[in-house]
Amino acid sequence: MTSPGRTERLVLPGVLTAEQAARTVAGILATQRPDGAIPWFRGHHLDPWDHTEAAMALDAAGEHERAEAAYDWLARHQNPDGSWYAAYADGDAEEPTDRGRETNFCAYLAVGVWHHYLSTGDETFLDRMWPAVHAATEYVLELQQPGGEIGWKREDDGRPVNDALLTGSSSIYQALRCALALAEQREEPQPDWELAVGRLGHAIRSHPERFLDKSRYSMDWYYPILGGAVRGAQARERIDADWEQFVVPGLGVRCVLPNPWVTGGESAELALALWAMGESERAVQILKWMQHLRAEDGMYWTGYVFDDDAIWPQERTSWTAGSLLLAVAALGGDEATTTVFGGEQLPTGLDPDCCRQAEA
Repeated sequence: MTSPGRTERLVLPGVLTAEQAARTVAGILATQRPDGAIPWFRGHHLDPWDHTEAAMALDAAGEHERAEAAYDWLARHQNPDGSWYAAYADGDAEEPTDRGRETNFCAYLAVGVWHHYLSTGDETFLDRMWPAVHAATEYVLELQQPGGEIGWKREDDGRPVNDALLTGSSSIYQALRCALALAEQREEPQPDWELAVGRLGHAIRSHPERFLDKSRYSMDWYYPILGGAVRGAQARERIDADWEQFVVPGLGVRCVLPNPWVTGGESAELALALWAMGESERAVQILKWMQHLRAEDGMYWTGYVFDDDAIWPQERTSWTAGSLLLAVAALGGDEATTTVFGGEQLPTGLDPDCCRQAEA
């Protein structure tokens, strides 16, 4: 098992002790395959976004070699167009089960690579991963629409799905800023990416009509904040407007309205968004509430149906545990995690005012 001494930075009273954190990290490590792949749980599928989130949690816990193995898995199995498939059976690259190529899944590598570099200072790793990040970013930006939003995916036959998801585009906004940070570190300017970031951020902040209406989902509520596009008074207004709809006191955050189902991943991500907007007390409260989802092995159940007093589904996912560890790491001041989710030190791209002038 991971030594508690390596997880002291993940201690948060009422949420995790060092021993509990070590057990959670050990659970993610047990899920990871020898080749570096991190599926949701053994026997289930891997998707590139959640695989990356779990790898970031490993870095936050000091498990840098295992995190690096996860990123190497992505680099080895990237498609020629810079993408990855949406799902692989148990992380087996030879067995994709969903051949759609989702833009937010592909973009997220940049967040993980920048987080790993900040955690380790490993320039060799950065150099090795840069071609994969560059190719993935270019793939994603091919689906940017005239209004700045990013189309959802390409089908297996290459046909683009240009409808945009607010959650996905918000995640891409964070990823593009991390990609720009990587480019700056390598002294390889990417002016087209800077323009894309500005246009995307403007769309997220000012043009909700450009995205499919998924307002029943809590992720659409908090992801513009989690991704860094919305901050300040706009963030506070957004959170306060729907707090009572999505937050169930004592239990956590609903996944989708009106279902009586709170989920661990959404709860931890909301906590991370709250921390990012300066609401640490509320963030800690959410993380305390979600501890009813913690299992004896240190992992976390995906969700709880409170009308039926039932754990559902019967699964403990690496990404639920990973999101909890990342939220705790941010609250504890882990520099790499605060940098990629706080956002103040990430490049901002083109000033949104320029985007408005271009539209006019």
